[in-house]
Amino acid sequence: MIPPAVRIVGIETSCDETAIGIVENGRQVLANAVASSLPRHAPYGGVIPEIAARAHVETIWQVLEQALQEAQLPLQALDAVAVTQGPGLPGALVIGLAFAKGLALSLDRPLIPVDHLAAHLYAGEMTAPQLQPPYIGLVVSGGHTLLCVAHDEGRFELLGETKDDAVGEAFDKVAKLLGLGYPGGPAIDRLSEQGQAARVPLPRPGGRAPLDFSFSGLKTAVYREVQKRLSAAAEGSRLKAQGDSLEPRALSLEPQVTADVAASFQEAAVEILVSKTLKACQRTGVSQVVLGGGVAANRRLRERMAEVGAQKKLQVTVPPPPLCVDNGAMVAGLGFPLLQRGRTAPLSIGSEPNRCLA
Repeated sequence: MIPPAVRIVGIETSCDETAIGIVENGRQVLANAVASSLPRHAPYGGVIPEIAARAHVETIWQVLEQALQEAQLPLQALDAVAVTQGPGLPGALVIGLAFAKGLALSLDRPLIPVDHLAAHLYAGEMTAPQLQPPYIGLVVSGGHTLLCVAHDEGRFELLGETKDDAVGEAFDKVAKLLGLGYPGGPAIDRLSEQGQAARVPLPRPGGRAPLDFSFSGLKTAVYREVQKRLSAAAEGSRLKAQGDSLEPRALSLEPQVTADVAASFQEAAVEILVSKTLKACQRTGVSQVVLGGGVAANRRLRERMAEVGAQKKLQVTVPPPPLCVDNGAMVAGLGFPLLQRGRTAPLSIGSEPNRCLA
């Protein structure tokens, strides 16, 4: 029998964040502790799986202690252990799963395997307690871009997904092209406020299927635009150097041009995401929308989804940024309805790096 107040700890190690949250009854966040290894990956321009796994090993106990202190609870007060089973980096998932198994065994508590993507969408249900399925889910992150319908009992119907780059990956690659560093999403989000998207026309490509996504064409268009502008600047520099009898200097985009390109790329990516989501609502007749994933923290995406939601009379739910990025609270939260349905697992379970809304 499930007690009136159920406190579940959620362990999330699918990528570079070591995250542990504690949630009561699937809604009330008691703790949401995160340790990111991002600074270790920044010099490489992306997440290095071996570094991520090593960082999880080094920090996971400290993150658990931080979560318990934040929740003001002893370890024995936890009623169940939820853990991300997949999708994610294989080595990183194994660390979190092994740690969760150890906790469940030592405390004699149920072990609840959680789908990482489903947890991102459940963060919307935690944000809006009145929200009930069915709703359209848009998951946008560095590794995933997909549309689905979330039904009762944790069932998901996939409507469309990216056929090449995930949108977060596209943000990172464009940021690298513009010399903005890693991670690219926050850098482009900030810089876009200084740019004017209308100055740099970019396409809005889509996948072959109506609700599929494709961002490689948009990324290539940005590359060509940058090369065109650099070539023009190089020609001007060459002519000036001839007049001054000097060697031409290394060139880069002017700061305002960089901001304009960033703003144009962001606007195009956001428009693709919003238009596909709206099309999904029209095709299914579902008027509720939930955004999840790290890119859902993007300010322009949140703004446009709110605007379109108001225009089309859609109920749009976007979690606060701490619940958009990878976090343990969303895993702990989803663990509650899974526990109610009896969806626990033996300690023999393995990770599922390719799992998707299972």
